Amino acid sequence: MIPLNFEYYRPETLADTVDIFDKLDAEGKQPMYYGGGTEIISMGRMSNLTTGALIDLKEIADCKVLEYQQEQLVIGSSVTLTQIHETNLFPLLSQAGARIADHTIQNKITLGGNLCGTIIYKETVLPLLLSDSQVFIAGPGGQRTVPINSVFKERMQLGKGEFVAQIKVDKKYVSCPYVHVKQTKQDKITYPLVSICTMAVSGGIRAAFSGVCGFPFRSIAMEEELNDRSRSMEQRIDKAIDLTPGPILADLEGSMEYRKFIIKGLLNSIINQLEE
Repeated sequence: MIPLNFEYYRPETLADTVDIFDKLDAEGKQPMYYGGGTEIISMGRMSNLTTGALIDLKEIADCKVLEYQQEQLVIGSSVTLTQIHETNLFPLLSQAGARIADHTIQNKITLGGNLCGTIIYKETVLPLLLSDSQVFIAGPGGQRTVPINSVFKERMQLGKGEFVAQIKVDKKYVSCPYVHVKQTKQDKITYPLVSICTMAVSGGIRAAFSGVCGFPFRSIAMEEELNDRSRSMEQRIDKAIDLTPGPILADLEGSMEYRKFIIKGLLNSIINQLEE
């Protein structure tokens, strides 16, 4: 039961969605976009949600796309983690999404919802950062397509009324060698102690992390150290860890030192696999 009265809208085009948002915003209803709804429903049940209107994105044609268009894989923001896993058009993204929550919840969680939600882990962003994906964004100011590495800075940096409509991935990245590992405290479907996605591109290793800091990230500085074969494996990993873009987490999942220990072991195994 959600103890909150709100209006519900389900537009079918990008233009209608933006018009509805503008109208509701002008009326002071603090509209929110709605994808899979798992996070919004949870917040509503705990009385942590303030809105007078929800705008459901799942019937917008552009947001339901999951196909190759010329040399790009186009994934709509309303595509669920289950759909991504079952089609397996981007295996690294499929694996990353398949370890988020359980299968029942994966049927509801959408790619856009995971990328733009408030939960800090956002594990689906890791493969997208590695593959230099493009983000198609719609909003009151019009439509734009921007590199994910420029619009995702700790979280998705969207303007008022903007929403992610699609993600576009160049075909060349989809078949790159990769390794995905996720270490949890106990159950395989809980939040990550450490989650790492890696990809071998043009003779080098790219790496993106979740659960390490208070936000998911890809660090070029860390990658440079990991790819420096003039040093020993231990030196490469130690120097990379020293360059994390924020404090390493210490929480109920694990201490900072324990996380460092896990990261070192995982990176050692990953690099050996990708450099074989």
